[in-house]
Amino acid sequence: MTQRLVVGLTGATGAAYALRLLRRARELGVETHLVATPAGILNAHHELGLDRSALEAEATQAHAPGDVGACIASGSFATAAMVVAPCSMKSLAAIAHGLGDNLLTRAADVTLKERRRLVLMVRETPLNLAHLRNMVAVTEMGGICFPPLPAFYHRPSSIDEMVAETVERVLELAGVAEARPKAWTGL
Repeated sequence: MTQRLVVGLTGATGAAYALRLLRRARELGVETHLVATPAGILNAHHELGLDRSALEAEATQAHAPGDVGACIASGSFATAAMVVAPCSMKSLAAIAHGLGDNLLTRAADVTLKERRRLVLMVRETPLNLAHLRNMVAVTEMGGICFPPLPAFYHRPSSIDEMVAETVERVLELAGVAEARPKAWTGL
């Protein structure tokens, strides 16, 4: 069976992470199920010049955020993991409190209840106490909060290189065995 990955895109800055994640997953033969919020699409348009149809074309299958009856809303639909790239503080709060008020947060809730990997690329700075508490709540439920902070010890030469390396690390965290982030080999 092909490995499946749910990819969420919310209204936080960093749509380049979602685009790279979808493209890299395709290269690795991973089936992707995209759910993008309206604010996520707005950011993809502003940051990348992509409209909804262009972004959805990068995924194996796309789902409307209001379609709470979609396959990814059920635990019986086997997936390896879910990555929210990027994850807004609004979506983080909804996930932390189990709101399931749209397909993205419902799919995240399903991921947690099924004890599958949930990786949230949380994007905000500075963080306030509510943000930190919500990250603690998600972590206590088994999720992984992964702010997309670049590693500079590999001396990246471009933003694209930083995005690609961050996505590779996220794919590895999501359980994609073929992911190949650069390993630190020591001094």
